[in-house]
Amino acid sequence: MSEATIILFDDRAAALQYACSPLERLASGALWSEGPVWLPAEQALLWSDIPNNRMLRWSAAAGLSVWRQSVGFSNGHTLAADGSVLHCSHGHRAILRTPCRNGRLAATEEVLVDRYQGRRLNSPNDLVVKRDGTIWFSDPPYGILSDREGQVAPQEQRHQYVFRYDPADGQLDVVSDFVEDPNGLAFSPDESILYVSDTSAARRVDGHHRIVAFDVVGGRSLANPRVFAEIAPGLPDGFRVSRNGWLYTSSACGVQVYHPDGTRLALIAVPEMVGNLTFDEHERALYILATTSLYRLAFDRPAHSLG
Repeated sequence: MSEATIILFDDRAAALQYACSPLERLASGALWSEGPVWLPAEQALLWSDIPNNRMLRWSAAAGLSVWRQSVGFSNGHTLAADGSVLHCSHGHRAILRTPCRNGRLAATEEVLVDRYQGRRLNSPNDLVVKRDGTIWFSDPPYGILSDREGQVAPQEQRHQYVFRYDPADGQLDVVSDFVEDPNGLAFSPDESILYVSDTSAARRVDGHHRIVAFDVVGGRSLANPRVFAEIAPGLPDGFRVSRNGWLYTSSACGVQVYHPDGTRLALIAVPEMVGNLTFDEHERALYILATTSLYRLAFDRPAHSLG
């Protein structure tokens, strides 16, 4: 353990400096850690080690283990209301689902959607489930650009879209083509705003490293795109929004924290480049995936009560 280094940029986040326990490294040994999903029923975290084509699991009771091998270079994951786990698969170029039956996750997954207008998806990257059960996901090309995180393949889609998928009727719709390389995404607490990161700087020097905010219209479409924050150093690969509306985003130097008004509040320094992060169900712990390792930052109160 080491004392958490919190760099404060705004006094509204002052409580963050005093509410944190030491930063803990819980596990290591991955090549590139991504896509954390917290399982409240198991008190466990699942995540992707993308180049090793596997998913890892950690719990306080059992420690680190390999949850599943040969996972189609999965990236982002999230939990559905019925307890099933949804996956973004680079290799399958699809959204997959591991069903939950009788309180237990199945041993295999099933394809939910892999094509739009007859063409294969690019390589779904991250996803979030709205309270109405619809699945919103990003579809950049990273998984088809090299064999390190997928398989090299031609891009069939005309753009890198953000999609809305309704599992109730199988309808798949484009909700945005505004973001050049959409990556992480999350709703505001009232679901009136969808935040989407643009990480096109990962593949061209004049690309973007920013988070874009959209208004959610009628629960089905997006409007009024505007730049919420420019993230540096590094990229806003993955992020989460706490219940008080603060946005916690990955970056090269740690976790950067933003107010809903776009003000940078604080930096939580992490000794490796951060790729993604998530909270537990009570927001009493922030699980941080940083290159090879899993870190935890515990709070003495829920994160949503910090400001």
